[in-house]
Amino acid sequence: MSEKTRILVVDDQTVVREGLVLLLELLPGLDVAGACGDGEQAVAMVAELDPDVVLMDLRMPRMDGVEATRRIKEAHPDVEIVVLTTYADDESIFAALRAGARGYLTKDAGADEIARAIAAVRGGAAQLDPAVQRRLVEAVATGDRPRGPGRDGLPDGLTRREAEVLALIARGRSNAEIAGDLFISEATVKTHINNLFAKASLRDRAQAVTYAFRHGLAG
Repeated sequence: MSEKTRILVVDDQTVVREGLVLLLELLPGLDVAGACGDGEQAVAMVAELDPDVVLMDLRMPRMDGVEATRRIKEAHPDVEIVVLTTYADDESIFAALRAGARGYLTKDAGADEIARAIAAVRGGAAQLDPAVQRRLVEAVATGDRPRGPGRDGLPDGLTRREAEVLALIARGRSNAEIAGDLFISEATVKTHINNLFAKASLRDRAQAVTYAFRHGLAG
């Protein structure tokens, strides 16, 4: 009998986290090694428990899933990450894949889809939600794909919108003020900030201001 795949479940919502644990424990070939509620705990628990796959939420306190994914893949390249999130917007998808995730599912995925994604990433393949696959194909077709470092003169693969948000942070604007300036929602502002912080390895707004001035992005 083959060895079971060890899973770490990471989600800040207790009911979702506990539900996933119960679900995964019912699936053959899987063993839940542990569960936690934020990215910082996830990084520590991967080092402690050595799981094969992390089922990772994106929006979490203390450290989001993108940054946790990046840190886990840097320290433990053999650990695979499957994102399981409510969000399927371009920035969330691209940021998670850049950070090293090989699977990306939305939370309406069923048990069979989750099991297939875990098996796929364990086998060295990628597994994406059909809606995410369509979005990536559209992005490539329209040229709106993730950019590497230096493209458009922006460091660390920042998008133009992320650079705009960074410039406004450097001017001391709050999230609400940035939302008003750019005619976007405050939730979208937070998404852009999470993404640019992850890409540029920034911990807080003070570091962001320094980074903006160092790279000539303060506006």
